[in-house]
Amino acid sequence: MSKRLQVVFEEAELREIKRVARAQRLSVAAWVRQTLRAARAGAQADTRDKLAAIRSAARHQFPAGEIDVVLAQIERGYAAEARS
Repeated sequence: MSKRLQVVFEEAELREIKRVARAQRLSVAAWVRQTLRAARAGAQADTRDKLAAIRSAARHQFPAGEIDVVLAQIERGYAAEARS
């Protein structure tokens, strides 16, 4: 079943949307549906890519130190860069 979605735009923004839709030979409604579908697909792909990267990294074991020691080393590195 289809549902209606109402979105309120400023006049200038709606004029631009109409211009873009017309340039693509689409109605405003068709352009909005197409754009929202593309945005959803992109968001889902971003999430999948991020989860895949996390899962890949989790399969490895990396040396790690105590957080206080690591932070102190980072700060020393920044200080050394600032001196050079």
